[in-house]
Amino acid sequence: MIKSIKSVFSNKNIRKKIIATLSLVLVYKVLAVIPVYGVDTTALSTIMEENKGLAFFSALMWGGLESFSVILMWLAPYINALIIIQLLWVIVPKIGDLQKQWEQGQKKITKMTRWLTLPLAFVQSYWMIVLLNSLAWWTIIDLSDKQTVLMAMSIVTAGTIFLMWLWEVMTEVWIGNGISIIITAWVLAWVPWTIMWHINAADYALFAWLLIATLIIIYIIIKFTEGNRRIPVIYTRTWRDEKSYFPIRINQAWMIPIIFAVSLVTFPSIIGQIMSSSSNVTLSELGATLLKYFDMTNPSWIFIAIYFLLVVWFSFFYVSITFNTETISENIQKKGWYIPGIRPWSETSAYLTKVSNHLNLFGGSFLALIAVLPYIMWKFMWGESVDFIISWAWLIIIVSVILDIIRKINAELKMFDYSKFN
Repeated sequence: MIKSIKSVFSNKNIRKKIIATLSLVLVYKVLAVIPVYGVDTTALSTIMEENKGLAFFSALMWGGLESFSVILMWLAPYINALIIIQLLWVIVPKIGDLQKQWEQGQKKITKMTRWLTLPLAFVQSYWMIVLLNSLAWWTIIDLSDKQTVLMAMSIVTAGTIFLMWLWEVMTEVWIGNGISIIITAWVLAWVPWTIMWHINAADYALFAWLLIATLIIIYIIIKFTEGNRRIPVIYTRTWRDEKSYFPIRINQAWMIPIIFAVSLVTFPSIIGQIMSSSSNVTLSELGATLLKYFDMTNPSWIFIAIYFLLVVWFSFFYVSITFNTETISENIQKKGWYIPGIRPWSETSAYLTKVSNHLNLFGGSFLALIAVLPYIMWKFMWGESVDFIISWAWLIIIVSVILDIIRKINAELKMFDYSKFN
């Protein structure tokens, strides 16, 4: 292991990429603590300690709420824009055709997503300010001061756009996905704090149990992440048939279904928070009802069931868009491959769809179980929240990102010095 680490840092190209990526992560961490102009940060910190709703939304916004930072909304508007564009792929044929144009089509889709992010971020910034004022016991930002509100909205929107640009730069600089690295950095930053909290509380038995449980879950997630179904293919354009295979992963959607599902399942709670503070009795009662069933700090069984089903549905939805079996079947035919016992074109497409759906049923259900397991434990522990050293759902991100980085570093090392791996 030490030899592998030395070989990584002895490679000048990889070393530069690591330093550049860590510098960009540092920029992100600095942005996360710069407050928006006009915010009473002292009042906010006091409220954060006493209001569980605000504490939850701070975690949902990746810690940006703690100081009402310029990246308060994180990449939530971009994720919402991505969901809308992907829905339009199915509804609008012209947008769906862009996906078949490979790199040029992907560039156009990315450009559309960026432009859609801007108005979404501006609108969402206002509702975020309204929501935070409704959650707090006194005013965080004075809504009657239109100039201050407009300035805060502009700053938060600019912060989201800058973070989107930072993520894309990080993706180009590093050999992995920028958003994954940002999420990983944010999650891992909490690990020392969690460990020190258990040590200071002298919960050594609980800490040991959680550490062992975390390692076991990490092992299970590694097996799940690396698990795949190998589809055999035969190449016929040589003097003899050549056998090979291409893999279809069990977890084809990665962490995307959980992120999408959280965006939707928290929406009723946000609406409920705003409506419950209304002077209208009907709206107030409706808001209280929404909070009763969709409050993530006190989840109901209805919330848990809907959250589980949303993760599974988004898993199927996302894979149906990203894993186009018709295109893959066409490429297999063009390259002179065929799947043994399966006819080309429509039968190959139908076979791949069947295999993908079977794998996705297991993969989506596993993701959904990981997502709702903390809430199920919360129910059976009578309101006592117990989580691993690293949060359950985020373990999937950490493991996936680290495995992906290891694979790409090994590939780059082989490219620069292939002889060492022979």
